[in-house]
This record gives sequence, structure tokens and C-alpha cells, in this order.
Amino acid sequence: MRLALAAALLAAALPARAALRERRGLVTMGGKPVVLLGTPVEVGERAPGFTAVDANWKPVRLSDYRGKVVILSAVPSLDTRVCSLETRRFNEEASKVPQVRILTISEDLPFAQKRFCDANKIGSIQVVSDTVSREFGRKYGILIKGRSLLSRAVFVVGKDGRIVYEELVPELSHQPDYAKILAAAKAAAAR
Repeated sequence: MRLALAAALLAAALPARAALRERRGLVTMGGKPVVLLGTPVEVGERAPGFTAVDANWKPVRLSDYRGKVVILSAVPSLDTRVCSLETRRFNEEASKVPQVRILTISEDLPFAQKRFCDANKIGSIQVVSDTVSREFGRKYGILIKGRSLLSRAVFVVGKDGRIVYEELVPELSHQPDYAKILAAAKAAAAR
């Protein structure tokens, strides 16, 4: 049933796809340049709405968090060392910023995300999959061409729905700047 639902959602999303903007020279994977697809976002802009799915294939929308500060942590795959470290770190940090919601987003299938979360005791953040429509990756300009992966990036969305911080990590094997991200989220929550 879940696979049939996912296939139907994916099929419905495919015809609506237009040519995607390509950006080069911003990110490397193992030192080799990758091409990013989609529309990049900038600080001060309204955060584009998107729908992803949780471990039960239920829709999770950015609009579900309207009026709250949200950290959107995009990772290529939870089954890699750096993505695992990043996700576990944000799960630990979540208790220090209870007024902030943290979503980790990847292209991993929900089954794999659930297995990862259970094995790593991830419960303080929400992990969602962009694999059904890749809407998040396209709308934030971080879908890696030819890889079906998201580039490592972090966005902080303020209570007003505007992006207050954006970090596109230049090498996928590197971690983001947690101190800057958390400072931006705390500042946004204080407004």
C-alpha cells in the first residue's frame, strides 16, 4: 500500500516538472564538482513551501510549522558518516533550543530513515524524506544532478516564514557551522 501511494505521488509530481536551473562551482563531492538543480533561496526571502513525507509516508509540510522557528537541515544520506554525525548532533542540540523545530531532510526512503532513527535514538527532531517529489531539493536549489541526493545545506526559517540564515556547505564531506546555525535560530526565536 505504501509503495503504491509513493508511486502515485511520484507519478503525479513528474509531469509538473519543468527545466530546472543548474548551478555549478558551488559544491564538491569528494573534491569533484557537482551540479545543483533548482531555484536557490536567499536570506530575507520567504521560505518556499514544500511537502515531504515522514517514516509512515504521511505528508509533512513547512506550513505545519507556521509561526515557529525552523531549522531545515538537508543531508545527502543518513547512511553516511557525516550525515549521521550531523543528524545526531542536531538531535542533541534540540534540547537546548526547545522553542525551535528541527527537520532533517534527505532523499533516503522513509523505511531507511525509520531504521536510522530507531538505531540512533533520534527523537528530538523530525526526519523527513524528499524522495517522493523532490520538491524541497528543487525549491531550495540543492538537488544534485544525476545523483538523486540533496546537497548538504542548512536553512533557518524565522517565525515570519522568512529565511534568516542559509549555509550551503561547499564540500559534502564537511559539516555545517553549528554555532552560527544555532545562534541564528536563537536570535530568530527571541524576536
